Amino acid sequence: MAKTPVTLIFSSVGYSDKEVVISSITPKLDVSLTPSFVLGSEVVVAASRVAERILESPVSIERISNATIKNAPASNYYDILGTLKGVDVIAASLTFKSVGTRGFNVSGNTRLNQLIDGMDNQAPGLNFSVGSVIGLTELDVDNIELLPGASSALYGSGGMNGTVLINSKNPFKYQGLSFQVKNGIKDVDNYQRPLSPYKDWSVRWAQKVNDRFAYKIAAQFVEAQDWLGNDATNYSRSTGTPNGQTISGTRDTDPNYDGVNFYGDETTTSLSSVFGSVKNGIIGSLTAAYAPYGPLAGTYATAAYNQLYGAVGLFPNLAGYTTFLRSQNALCTFIIW
Repeated sequence: MAKTPVTLIFSSVGYSDKEVVISSITPKLDVSLTPSFVLGSEVVVAASRVAERILESPVSIERISNATIKNAPASNYYDILGTLKGVDVIAASLTFKSVGTRGFNVSGNTRLNQLIDGMDNQAPGLNFSVGSVIGLTELDVDNIELLPGASSALYGSGGMNGTVLINSKNPFKYQGLSFQVKNGIKDVDNYQRPLSPYKDWSVRWAQKVNDRFAYKIAAQFVEAQDWLGNDATNYSRSTGTPNGQTISGTRDTDPNYDGVNFYGDETTTSLSSVFGSVKNGIIGSLTAAYAPYGPLAGTYATAAYNQLYGAVGLFPNLAGYTTFLRSQNALCTFIIW
């Protein structure tokens, strides 16, 4: 046991530190902390890629703290970005939110970077970020920083309209077990679709092994009824008004059935009939070209078509087939004598 007097330092987030000198051992000690509010004391890294006070950064930065994420009445922390000035969020689905700034936003925005712990969240092949689909769980988000202006100098050409930095919780600092349960309901008006539940359950475990190694495990389960295709009204794009109109018919009675909002309404027209129509059209054109041969024009046209069709198997790629066609100098060369 330390000898008296000793000095104890008490600190807590949101309160001023307090030093208490203990001159003698007492069974009970009461300490009161004073709330502390320091404007502009938040530290950001988005502006210059080094830690600096938000008021000292050379560009405008919007910052969402962990406390804001906890208290926000939103189904997803991406929805909070939509409350910032100059930011637009498009909800392509419950779990796919697209962020845009400076007036440019689409479902799958390629003009704005999204970095999670410094790693680009852009999906290969899609060329846009899918942070809300395969991003951090809400319990593991520490803070979010948004650069609403151009940030290409620091974060590459993808940041021509801004950059979003999402920072996860450090397992050295945030340890232990935490969980979060969100429940709700959708479609309370029962219009077109019945009332459905919304579930969002998250759990996180972090532990420090030693001063150099720590680990964390986070998982999230989301279940909800998103968009429903339940309008089976038949729609025709080629009749009525320039934009089409609804017509009678179902998937069972109309081979060209096209539901307004219905799954599985692909046309049931047989592709063999389409193939037959294309074949007859080609042979008809060749027959007209062989008209000088009189009664043999149809025979020559069919033979030419068969040779053209058979060449597809010999030249499976477009480049090879194009070379084959260019090697034929006249229609008569297709005729098998």
